Amino acid sequence: MKRRRKGAGRPPAARHPRKRPSMAEILAERGIVLATLAGIPKRDRADVEQQVLVNAWNAVRRGLYRPDPRDKPRDALRKWLHGIAWRLASHYVHSAWARRAVLHPSPLGLLREPVGVDMHAQIEAREVLDAMASLPPWQVEALLSVDSPESLVAYAKRRRMNPSTAASRLRIAREALAVKLRRWRR
Repeated sequence: MKRRRKGAGRPPAARHPRKRPSMAEILAERGIVLATLAGIPKRDRADVEQQVLVNAWNAVRRGLYRPDPRDKPRDALRKWLHGIAWRLASHYVHSAWARRAVLHPSPLGLLREPVGVDMHAQIEAREVLDAMASLPPWQVEALLSVDSPESLVAYAKRRRMNPSTAASRLRIAREALAVKLRRWRR
């Protein structure tokens, strides 16, 4: 007789039928998840909440959500989500990253010598970003289209516009950005 490893190929502990709640039903119970994650710092709470929701959805897709039919459906879902959130919160609290991370508002200032792009280039990049933030959204979108891997013609087709119109908008946006940058540097 061949011995099986513990947990290998075992049937699920609960023999209840599988249920498939929708993502909307899972998101409706976000309050219990947030209440469970209350001890996690605010800066990381949204990330851990996202992990909880993704793990819950993946478990539903794999057929691991098997609530007791005697429980009310909403109560069963809330208990299950609380368990997932509690486990992930525990993993977060005991992780080495959470124990050792030291956040600093300007980590480049801690370095003895500048690394990578020099400080002058960083200041210029911030000026360009500030100038772009003051442009209308259609001009910002036209300027950012240059950085995408698709061609200007593909960009225009995706937005159902004439390629000449897209080129014209890009030209106008570049001119507007140049004017803003001249004003910033005066």
